[in-house]
This record gives sequence, C-alpha cells and structure tokens, in this order.
Amino acid sequence: MSQDSNQDKDKLWGGRFNEPTDAFVEKFTASVNFDQRMAMQDIAGSRIHARMLTKVGVLTQQDCEDILRGLDEVEQDIVNGEFIWSVALEDVHMNIESALTAKIGDAGKRLHTGRSRNDQVATDIRLYLREQIAFIVAEIRRLQNGLIDLAEREFETIMPGFTHLQVAQPITFGHHMMAWFEMLHRDASRMTDCASRMNQLPLGAAALAGTSYPIDRQFSAEQLGFDQPTRNSLDSVSDRDFAIEFCAASALIMTHLSRFSEELVLWSSAQFDFIDLPDRFCTGSSIMPQKKNPDVPELVRGKVGRVNGHLICLLTLMKSQPLAYNKDNQEDKEPLFDTIDTVAGSLRAFADMMPAISCKKENMYNAAKQGFSTATDLADYLVRKGLPFRDAHEVVGKAVAFGVDTKKDLSEMTLAELQQFSDMISDDVFDVLTLEGSVAARNHIGGTAPQQVKKAVATARLLISE
Repeated sequence: MSQDSNQDKDKLWGGRFNEPTDAFVEKFTASVNFDQRMAMQDIAGSRIHARMLTKVGVLTQQDCEDILRGLDEVEQDIVNGEFIWSVALEDVHMNIESALTAKIGDAGKRLHTGRSRNDQVATDIRLYLREQIAFIVAEIRRLQNGLIDLAEREFETIMPGFTHLQVAQPITFGHHMMAWFEMLHRDASRMTDCASRMNQLPLGAAALAGTSYPIDRQFSAEQLGFDQPTRNSLDSVSDRDFAIEFCAASALIMTHLSRFSEELVLWSSAQFDFIDLPDRFCTGSSIMPQKKNPDVPELVRGKVGRVNGHLICLLTLMKSQPLAYNKDNQEDKEPLFDTIDTVAGSLRAFADMMPAISCKKENMYNAAKQGFSTATDLADYLVRKGLPFRDAHEVVGKAVAFGVDTKKDLSEMTLAELQQFSDMISDDVFDVLTLEGSVAARNHIGGTAPQQVKKAVATARLLISE
C-alpha cells in the first residue's frame, strides 16, 4: 500500500476507501482554512458532549477526564499559535479530534460517539454566530449612544430638511440624528430576534436521524446556553435559515449605514459644508494637496453590495437542496463570516467617528433659509385663519413665485407684499415664517421641535439601557 493510501486510511472516515483522495480534491473540498475560526466553539461543544455521554453512562469517568484534559491542551495550543492545521484532515472538527486523540489515545476516539459532523457543525455555527450577534448589537448600541450625544448637543441647531434632495422644511440637526437612531434600533431588534430563533441546540441530531445511544439533549442544551434542543433531527442538520436571516438583517444594517454615509459625504462636501469630519477618518489625494476625502463613509457605502451579495449567495445555496445535510452547505461559512466581519467593522468605524463630527451651524442655518422652507408654515397659518388648505396652498404658491422673481425669502417680504396674496395675513405671520418659529411649531411626539428632540433623547437613553 502506498504512503498516500496509508495517510488516507488515517482519515477518520477512511475505512470505506481503497485509494487516497486526489490531492486537488483534498484541497478543493477542505474547509479548515476558514472554519478554524470556530475552534473555540467546537471545543466548547465537545466538552459538553463528553460530560453528557458520561452522565448517561456511555463514557467512563476516566475517559471524560482524559478528554477534558486533552481538550484543554488542544485549546491552549490554538491560543498560543502552536496548533498545526492540516488540510488533509478537512475541517476544524477532524483537526481537533485528531489532535485530541494524539494527546490522550483511544479516549479521544470515543468522543464522537452519538454525534456526527453534521450536527456538530450546526452547533458550532450557532455558538459562533450567537457570540458575534451579541458583539454586533453592542456596537449598534455604541453607535446609538454617539447619535444620542450628538443629538443632545445639537438639539437646537437648525438645518434644511430635504425631499428629492431639495430644501423642503427646516428641521433640527438633533432630530435628524434621532432618525438614524430609530433605524438602528430596528436593526438591533432584528438581530436580537435572529439570535432568539437560532438559540436551539441541534447537537444530538447526529447525521440526520438521531442516535441509538441514550443521550440527554436537554442537559447539553442547558450546559451550552440554548433555550431547548431542536425538535426534528432532519431539520436540525439541514437548517441554515438562521444564517440567511442574519445576512438579511445585516443587509438592512448596511443599507442604513450606506444612507448615513451618503449624507455624511454630501454634508462634508464644499457644496453643502454642513459638517466637518475628523481628519483621522479621512484621507488625502496623491495629486491634489487640498483634498480631504471622506473615505470611511464612502467605503462603508460601498460595502453594502458585498453584504447584499452574501445574502443572495446563501439564498441561492439553499434553494434546491434536499434534506438533510449536503456538501453544498460547506459554502455557507465564507459568506456568513465575511458578513460578520463587514458589519462589525462598519459599525465600529461609525461608532468611533460619530462623537467627533462637528456641525457648521451658520452654514446649515443659511441653507435652511433657501428654497422657501417655511412655505408650509404660511399655508398652515392661513388654514388656522379659516382658509381651506387647497386655497391656502395656491396662495402660498403665488407668494413663492413672487419671491423667486424678487429673490426674497417669505420671511424677507414686507407685510404689504404678503397681503397682496391674501388679506387674511396680518403682522403675526412673521412668528411662523422664521426658521425658529417653524421648528418650534412642530412640538408633538416625533416632531422636530427642540423640546421634542430633548424628549426623544431621554426616551432613547431609556430604550437602550433596558
């Protein structure tokens, strides 16, 4: 028998085969280069599996002690960077089991009793993703705190609100920041929901049908922090809904961050000049020395396509698979892992950047005076005087047309000029035509009035402290 064939016989599944795996196929089918990031979760699951098998009498106490000691040594080797990962052993599970057996002998071979790599990987992914979701939610909260602080600082700062990217109505910058807060609050909720639905233990489903050993799945679930064991062994090893759901929630997070990025890019441009981004989050040009490029928002805006692609990848991966486990599912990890890294990195960048953003209040204020942003306030004023809204709309439209011709904002017109469009207008109209009057008038829940922004900030602090 050739040396290669002997090596193939050493594979944990090698007894069935009479010739070695093709060298290219071995590399092509291996996943250890990327799934080794789940090593700590694999070891954690193996510890509990060993304890469970001992509890039900499948393993002896001595075997359990040897396995736990060996797993501790393997874990330390990985942490110290001394573990040698082998493509020939295919994946993280077989690499760890092989190293364990080399350290403790036959007891290491008994660890896999009552389980399969199918339920093992399904468990590892859930353990890993559960940790990553907790980290992502923490980063969302950190970004939300930055937005709250910024909103509180700028609760009276007036800026133009836009529709169709044209000046529409004056709002406060603090109000705008709290809009971003609300988007992120939904994102955190979706991530939490995803983690909750995912938190069922597939370990014990074995290959697809369960196992004939007298296992205690409830014990394993409790020890690993799962709410309960999964209810169907076939579904347990087939299910990747949680990965798709996570990527869908991540795609929404990235969409929101992309919208934030677009506004930051616009606002920091010379044409808007509303804000100043800190130098440490910008770069320069290799040829134009005057440039200060908003690279962080631009890059985050670009990364949304990456995450959207991963979502489509996973949906396509699963769309035609029969139950139960298929090798196709090995392709779930790289898009999932890259989504985790991309979302976590983007949130971190924004959370770090947000507290250092400074507003150019005068520029914002002057921009809000353009485009007749208090036109709706004049229409509302006329309605309160008794004019039907549609008639008021027409009156204000004529006043705006006059302003365009004379290059005067509504607040800059004289009382006589305004009264030529309606005799209902009196000198109290100027209370509503100022930017301050306009934002102050929207003093209701969800409105842009400074008083409401302060209330929204207080409510938000309570929300994220729960």
